[in-house]
Amino acid sequence: MTGLAYPEISPVIFSIGSFGLRWYSMAYLIGILFGWWLVSCRVKKYALPLTATNLEDIAFYVTLGIVLGGRLGYILFYGDGQYLVNPLEIFAVWHGGMSFHGGILGVIIALLWAARKVNYPFLKLTDLVAPVVPLGIFLGRLANFVNDELWGRVSDVAWAVRFPRGGYLPRHPSQIYEALLEGIVLFIVLNYLWRFKWIREKEGLLSAIFLLGYSLFRAFVEQYREPDAQIGFLWAGLTMGQILSFPIIAIGVYLIIRLFKNGKKA
Repeated sequence: MTGLAYPEISPVIFSIGSFGLRWYSMAYLIGILFGWWLVSCRVKKYALPLTATNLEDIAFYVTLGIVLGGRLGYILFYGDGQYLVNPLEIFAVWHGGMSFHGGILGVIIALLWAARKVNYPFLKLTDLVAPVVPLGIFLGRLANFVNDELWGRVSDVAWAVRFPRGGYLPRHPSQIYEALLEGIVLFIVLNYLWRFKWIREKEGLLSAIFLLGYSLFRAFVEQYREPDAQIGFLWAGLTMGQILSFPIIAIGVYLIIRLFKNGKKA
């Protein structure tokens, strides 16, 4: 049989009684903590007018935005009515079922609220946060791989993986594609650009590059990713992930055009 054997990795790191710590939850936790640490380092290095208390508040709001936005986005965009039958399943985030597009919207709302609370310009705050987000994406996609979910379409490429829940058919490891492109590549690009003062001074530019980079990478990888079974292909053979990426691409382009048209601030 062609394709690489799926590495049997337990999605549970360890369990005590009925409690089990999962890699999926750990990915979110590490991503948020690392992002908080990196933002704190930059606040100190560049003497930004944000206190430790401000950063704690921002981290709290962002965490709520990620969890609530990601979960509600999944229910809205990818739900198939199962949550109406069993509403308590809405809160079972450890079972998976998070939409990154919903998470983006949740974080934007959270940062808008946080910016007002700490009296800091909204786009400067999103520029501060955007470069650390790809690490969370990277860890989240690795957790998807461990969970044997969101695998790709059947393929005969040499690195195809036979996922158990994918019928042991050789498939694109699309979770790894996303981890590399939306995670590692985007992290390197954004953090390299952060080093340049003229880029940091253009409020909203890093945020726009993040929105464009993520959405373009996501739309590209969707060509190799198996569509969600409850939805399948949509209009013109597009997937839900591609359709949700198009408005974000438009927002990113709009921000860049307006930014360079009006000067420093978008």
